[in-house]
This record gives sequence, C-alpha cells and structure tokens, in this order.
Amino acid sequence: MRGIKEQDLTLDTPQQGVVLVVEPLLPQRIRRPSDALRFLLTLMALACVVLLALALQRTLNGLETDVQAGTGRAPDLLSSVSGLLGGVAVLIVPVGFAVERVFHRDGMRIAQGLIAAILALLISYALDEWLVMSGPAELKQLLTGGRDVEPLNTVLTPAIAYATAVRMSRRTQWRALMWMALALDVLALFTATKVTALGVILTYLVGLAVGFGTLYGIGSANTRPPGSAVLAALRRLGFGPISARRVEDDSSGSRRYLVGLANQRHLDVTVLDRDRQVAGIIYRLWRRLRLNTETRRRAIRSLRAELEREALMAYAAQAAGASLPRLLGTSEIGTEAALLAYEHIDTRPVQELPDEDVDDELLGQMWEQVRLLHAHRLAHRHLTGESIHVDATGRVLLVDARSGEIAAGDLLLKLDIAQLLAYLGTRVGAERSVRSAAAVLGADTLAGALPLLQRIALSRDTRAATRKNKDLLPAIREQIVTLKPQVEVEEVRLERFSPRTLLTIIASTAAAYFLLTQLSRVNVVSVVATANWMWTGIALVAAAVSYVAAAIMLRGFVPESLPLGRTVLAQLAGSFVKLVAPAAVGGVAINTRYLQKRGVPPGPAVASVGASQLVGLASHILLLLFFGYVTGTQAAPSLTPSRGLLVALLGVAVLFLIVLAVRPLRRLLTSRVRAMFSGVIPRLLDVVQSPRKIIEGVSGTLLLTIAFVVCLVACVRAFGGDLSFTAVAVVFLAGNAIGSAAPTPGGLGAVEASLSLGLTVAGLPGTVATSAVLLFRLLTFWLPVLPGWASFTYLQRHQAI
Repeated sequence: MRGIKEQDLTLDTPQQGVVLVVEPLLPQRIRRPSDALRFLLTLMALACVVLLALALQRTLNGLETDVQAGTGRAPDLLSSVSGLLGGVAVLIVPVGFAVERVFHRDGMRIAQGLIAAILALLISYALDEWLVMSGPAELKQLLTGGRDVEPLNTVLTPAIAYATAVRMSRRTQWRALMWMALALDVLALFTATKVTALGVILTYLVGLAVGFGTLYGIGSANTRPPGSAVLAALRRLGFGPISARRVEDDSSGSRRYLVGLANQRHLDVTVLDRDRQVAGIIYRLWRRLRLNTETRRRAIRSLRAELEREALMAYAAQAAGASLPRLLGTSEIGTEAALLAYEHIDTRPVQELPDEDVDDELLGQMWEQVRLLHAHRLAHRHLTGESIHVDATGRVLLVDARSGEIAAGDLLLKLDIAQLLAYLGTRVGAERSVRSAAAVLGADTLAGALPLLQRIALSRDTRAATRKNKDLLPAIREQIVTLKPQVEVEEVRLERFSPRTLLTIIASTAAAYFLLTQLSRVNVVSVVATANWMWTGIALVAAAVSYVAAAIMLRGFVPESLPLGRTVLAQLAGSFVKLVAPAAVGGVAINTRYLQKRGVPPGPAVASVGASQLVGLASHILLLLFFGYVTGTQAAPSLTPSRGLLVALLGVAVLFLIVLAVRPLRRLLTSRVRAMFSGVIPRLLDVVQSPRKIIEGVSGTLLLTIAFVVCLVACVRAFGGDLSFTAVAVVFLAGNAIGSAAPTPGGLGAVEASLSLGLTVAGLPGTVATSAVLLFRLLTFWLPVLPGWASFTYLQRHQAI
C-alpha cells in the first residue's frame, strides 16, 4: 500500500471503530460532461434557428406581422401592468433566489450566476452592436423588424443565463416564478413593439448557451459521495468493512475501491457516479448514428438502468458457468451514485502479459469462456486485453460485463467472435488466433463470423491496432477460408453510412446550393424553350455517341471478347450510378462488375478498367495541352501559349505540390493510384499484342472526348454563342477534370461551376454561358438517368452486373 497522506484519508466512523478510506481528496468542484453536452446542443440549436430564419424569411416576416397585430390588440391596462410586473419580477426573482441561497451558505452558486449574467450582458451587447453596424442585412431585418429595437434583449439574456448557471430549474417554485416573470416581460416588450419573435428565441438560446458554458467552465459543486458513504452503503448490505482504498478507475471512468472485510476477504467495489453517465456521449452518439440498429448501444442510460444492466449481466454470466468475479451485492448511494460489490480475485489483465506468455492453453481458455457465454445467448461486447484477466493459477476470468447483452441475437454473438479474433491476432498472429478459436468453437462458427471482420465492428483500441497492421483482417479471413473453403460469405452491412458518405452529403448540399443560386438567375423553362432546336439535336446526338465511344474504349482494353450492345448498356447504367457516387467512382465500379460477370477474373477485370482509366487520363492531359496551345496560337501569332493556359498549368502545379506536401493527402493519393492502376502494365502488354485492340481503345478514347466537346459546342451555339472549337475543348477538359476530382455525385456543382466560369472567361456572356452549361448537363447527366436506370435493371435481371 502506498504511503498515506493526511489529505488522502476519509474517516468513516462505524459503531465498532474508525475505518480509514485511503483515497485522493475529492475536488470541491467538477466539470460535468452533461453541461458541456447541453452547451454544444444549445449552440447547434442556435445555428439551426438562424439558418432556418434566413431560409424562411417571408414566412417569418408574416409571422412577425401576425404576432405584432395580436399583441397590439391587448388592452393598454394589460400592457402597462405586464410591463411593470415583468420588468420588476425579472430583477426581483433572481435577487430573491440569491438571498435564499446565501442564507443556506451557497454563495458560490450565486457568484457563478453573477459571472454568467455579466458574460451574457457583454456578449449580447457585442452581438447587438455587430448586427446593427455591420451584420447581414437579412438577419438584421428579421431581428429588428426595421425598427429601432435591440436584436438581442440585454435584460432578458443575463436573466436567463443567471437562472441557468444557478440551476434554478431544479427548484420547482423558483422555476415557476422565473418563467412567469419572463413571460410577463416578453408580453410587455411585444405590446410595445420593442422585440421581435426571432429576437426572443435567439435571446433565450444565447442566455442558455452562456449559462451552460459558465457552468462547465467554472465547474459545479461536487456531489459525488466520498469513500465513507460507500462503506456506509456496504454496511447496509451486511458487510463489515475494516479497510478501504481507492484503486485505479476502470475504462469507463467509474471509481473502484478495494475493501477489506473482517474475515480476511476483500471486495472489489465499483461506484457509478451520476455525473459520469454522459461521459463520452459524443462518441457514443456518433456510433449510435453510424451503426445499424442491432449493433448499436444506447447512448445515454439513467444511473438506475446502468446499475441494473451490469448486475443482470453478472448474474446471467454466473448462471452460465462463465468465470467472472461473483457479484455479491448492489446498492444506491443516495441519489448521486450506486455501487456494485464483487468478490476480489488477484488477477492481471491480458494486455499486461508479454506476448510469449499468451500460450495455446491460455487462448483455449479464452475461447471456452466465449463458448459458455454464447451457449446461453450472452454477448460480452468488450472482449479486449483489459477485460480478459488471468489469476495466479493461470485461470482466465472475464470482467467489465457492463456493456454486455442478454438474449443476444446471432449478430451480436458473431461480433464477439470477430472482436476476439482481431484482438488475439494483434497479439499472437492471425494463424494462431484462428486455430485456437476453431479448436473450441468449430470452423462453422468461425465461418459465420467471417462477414463481420470489419474494422467498424471492433473496439476502439483494436481498430487502432488493425489500422497500423492493415494486413491483419485479410489474413484472418484467409485463415478462416482455408479451414472452410466452401463457405459462402453474405455481406453484412454494419454502417448506416461512412465518413466519406457524410462528406459526400455535405459536398452535395453545397453543390445543390450553388445550383439553386445559378438557377435563380436563369429560367430553366426559357432555357429549353429558347434554345435553337437544330443545335440542341446535334448536342443530343453527340451525347448519345459518347456512350458508344465509352463502350468501344472499354472493349479496346479487354483482351476478351465483349458484345457491343451490352457494353453500351453498362455505360448507360454507369450514368444512373453517378447519381449516388462521385463521377470517378461509379463508372469504374460498374465496369469492373460487368467484366467479372463476363467471366473475366477479378484481378484482370480491375486491371482492364484501370488501364482504360490510365490511358484516358494520359489522353486527357495531352488533349488539354494540345487544345490549349492551339488556342494560344490563335489568339497570338507569336506561337506562344495563352496566358490563361499558363495560369491554369501553374494552378494545377501548385495544387499538386500542396497534395504532395500534406502527408495525409499524399497517402490518400498514392493509395488511390496504387489501388486503381496496380496490375495495369501487364494488362496493357496483353492488349498491345493485338493491333485491333489498340486501335479500338485509342479511337474510343478520342471519340469520347470529341463527342463531349461537340455536345458542349452545340449547346453554346444553341443560345447564339460563338466560341472556337479549341476554346470550348479547353474549357470542357479542365471542367471535366475538376468534376472527376469532386466528391459529389457525378461531380454535381463542381462541373457546372468550372464550365460556367471557363466559358465566361473565354468571352461568353454570363447568361449564355450558364444556359449552355445547364443544357449540356441536362443532356449528359440528367437525361440519361432514366435509360440508365432501365439499363441497370435489365443487366441485373440478366445477371450481367
């Protein structure tokens, strides 16, 4: 036992004597995670209200007019009385609460409230000055109604912040008085037209945010029961503690005590503090949102629910015959904490054992414990090195059953197996991990868990380890397939969405916003109605030819024979997939799948598509340089490249240097290039042996680019524009490159912006450029969606993709 300092002792005074609880002195004030969560949620609500107000300006202005008209009909006597009572009550109620708390020697709470009120006053005053002097005109109009009023009321904001910081909401009578005072004051402000509806809402939210921020920043009084209260609760359970000391907290931050009893036995006591129930809530909410229903855990549980859950899991595991420390009793400690008392066993966590000590016998015991739990439909859900322990005799015990599930479904049981396979793989390698599991559970059970060997399914520490060792999970899968070669793996989707999908949604939203702003300047109906139909027809034919060209290009890079008709349908199906995938991804995935269904092995299929992409990229760059050079010579007889081309090339070079300088971006680029073009060179060598294939691939590549350029030229001519073919080619090639790099579906937003800007810079009027680009995208992106869907359905029905 470590040396005991005076401040580390908590005295407990039972009838038979004094028990010293060795623990660090509990802090007088703590920062509660719940206050931080409320602060963040209030800021999010504030941002949402402002965005909705800006999006619904007309509706809000109409609502404001109705509210002013309704309150304007209030009798003058009512307005005067509410103004007098509300103005006085907003000041009197906080003062009365402060006096009452001072008499109860709770002055620190009042000081905290005063700090929040002062901060709220300063913040609201600063926001008012900013909004009036230089804020957005639309927001200023919504908050003031065009009148000489405060956007945020500098009296209500401090009052709300004060009430929040002193936690007045926990005192029923004072809360009712405060709400009554605020309601009277708001009514008086409305009848005097001194406030707007949006101003009241934002005033309330700003006051809440300042109050919660002050609570978290300064901290709240520590209500956690000390060690003496823990011993008192143990006595009520019939135990006779004679010593106690605080040991290291568990992985969830719960306090743990080692308590000695009179009969030479010891207890391991876990204390669940109410203020810790929302610790890590952001991560848990993210996991709950991201994972499917069967795999996610509840993000927030009450203290009582957490106590009952852990106790029930402990009792169920004991009944199943699994080796867990025996739960001897549970109890609440007042209203702020609860405890679970386990029998004490001297153990070491497996994560502290050297790798060489993790022998086959130990591995077999771990899997035997899993088998016992799963036989009774119990899922542990946290099988890691910190929750698997070994006692002095070498016996394996499982701890930390708080996150477990009773009556678990097959999916959760398989997740347990996948988690332990991955963790043991980080310690003893994939081969020993799988072999030890198969010896206890059998190959069929391991094969069932094969689809769940996904990084997202693992615990945080194991995920981090597999991120460093990227070959581990594939090696484990390979070992399982070796044991069960005939296994049919059905894909199990655990994620609702990936971070990449979230990024795509955000980018798509930004693209949609851009398109809406563009469409607000152009009447789409007039775009179609006023377009020259002859040039529109030429553009439509060129857009159709592009799909034939894409099919010819793909056939040229596949040594195997491909029917032209179905290959064209596959390219049309790719146009449908572009609605949900970035431009550079959808077509690659469809073509790879199509080749595999035509009997091309997966490796050569990926290599063939990669070869077509590589040659397409090279031809794209060469054509961009060629047309840019020709454009420059047309503009200047001196045979020097145009200034625009030089600026574009320099911009691309700078962007490329930035990507290479930033390590994460460099890794992403190299991994993408390696994944796309690995095996391409051998595939190209196969193609080079056939002159017909070379001609087909190159001609298809050139025809694809020419078809798109002709389509865009025809769209420009359809609205009376006059640009040279080479200038439009440069604009298209640059814009298409940007669209392929954009993460939005089909390059949505990025293509429109780059093409419109390029055509405008090339000399077209802005309205003509926007109309031409919208018609071009209508013919090449939106119009093919329906035939693309039909092609996708047809190919799926005939097992072609």
